[in-house]
Amino acid sequence: MRTDKGRQLYSIPETYRLFYKGLRTIRYMSASRKNNELSLEFMERIMLAVTQVNACALCSYAHSKMALEAGMSSEEIQNMLAGNIGDSPTDELAAVMFAQHYADTRGTPSKDSWERILIVYGPSKAKGILGAIRIIMLANSYGISGGSFINRFKGKADQRSNLLYEISMLITSLIFVPIVLIHVLFASLFRIPAIRI
Repeated sequence: MRTDKGRQLYSIPETYRLFYKGLRTIRYMSASRKNNELSLEFMERIMLAVTQVNACALCSYAHSKMALEAGMSSEEIQNMLAGNIGDSPTDELAAVMFAQHYADTRGTPSKDSWERILIVYGPSKAKGILGAIRIIMLANSYGISGGSFINRFKGKADQRSNLLYEISMLITSLIFVPIVLIHVLFASLFRIPAIRI
């Protein structure tokens, strides 16, 4: 999965799956926020953990700002972006570690790790955590390609990428929205589980 030049970029089919999974589980994240199961700080720790694994510069910048506004210290944010999650509160550590595992496996975590999250947090909060992870994975897939596109014009092209890939990813962001919404609607109508691990 990793190359000698850095983390492998997300393919267009992978991005479609991230889009679908993200939209299928965003409601769980929203419900967990509404029910006060996930604080803003907790969500930002999850977002930063995933973003660190995926090495998305745009998302690192955005979520560092949001984490500061949520009350996290600069030191903790810097540590998380360096992959050191030791500052995380004990009751959030399992979720942050799962977020890293989920990102590192490109959205295919082990069944045992998911079952552990269900035991530690209960079904409602665990689904909220998964929803947050999936949304930031989706954001990272587009943030990485968008950042590569921007950097190309600054003379700092990403050696893993090319202009065709970057433009294709930008175009898919427009094309995927209606297709994924229809896919999500049909999956809901046919009661296809939103979470399969």
